[in-house]
Amino acid sequence: MLQRVSDQRVGSAFRAVRIRRRWRQSDVAERAGVSSSLVSLVERGHLGTLSVEGLRRVAAVLDIRVDVVARWRGGELDRLLSARHSALQDSVARWLTSLPGWSVLPEVSFAIYAERGVIDLLAWHAPTRTLLVIEVKTEIVDLPDLLGVLDRKSRLASKIARERGWYPRAVATLLVVAEGTTNRRRLADHRALVRSALPAGGRRMRQWLTAPNGRLAAVSFLPYANPGGVTRQPTGTRRVRRQRRPESERGRA
Repeated sequence: MLQRVSDQRVGSAFRAVRIRRRWRQSDVAERAGVSSSLVSLVERGHLGTLSVEGLRRVAAVLDIRVDVVARWRGGELDRLLSARHSALQDSVARWLTSLPGWSVLPEVSFAIYAERGVIDLLAWHAPTRTLLVIEVKTEIVDLPDLLGVLDRKSRLASKIARERGWYPRAVATLLVVAEGTTNRRRLADHRALVRSALPAGGRRMRQWLTAPNGRLAAVSFLPYANPGGVTRQPTGTRRVRRQRRPESERGRA
């Protein structure tokens, strides 16, 4: 019953915004590239029969933001996701500190005027006075929003670093994404946007990390347990062939 009331409330919100804009359902449908019947289902709260993509297309036309929240066994899902993020973050930090000259601070919070947030990993290369802002993602959800957040953190990074006694000559940016077909597909769907914001790849970044030189912005796919970028291939299943008995012994069985 609670879910039903919630869906109906969402539908009422869509209808109220549409009426405020003085649009018909057909006007919304045409702009969103969906059928009028789909818009009607949204407004009547029949969200269980719709795809998330269809709902978001209608929401985008009306300038409504739709957030899908997944819940599992109380707070266990949050702990599960946090554990995955922490594991990948820890792997990246250990890998980076194994390289000459690098030191890393995890979970660096900042509050500069109205801008607040947390940098997953803030790395400092003292010999070259290079600062590296690292964002770690186990799952890509909203890439444009993610790139906006990463740009804001990189823009504020110099001031954040100076508060810790680091005075950088250059600020670089690295987005680390957990290896997986879904994450690769989502970045591929925004190929032009990614290339514009993060033009370098993981190989170029790994080369740069050994001898930082100026600014660099990159995205790298890394497996959880192997951040150095060398992925071990599975050995596969070996088939054991049965040895054939000599012909002289076959008749004795």
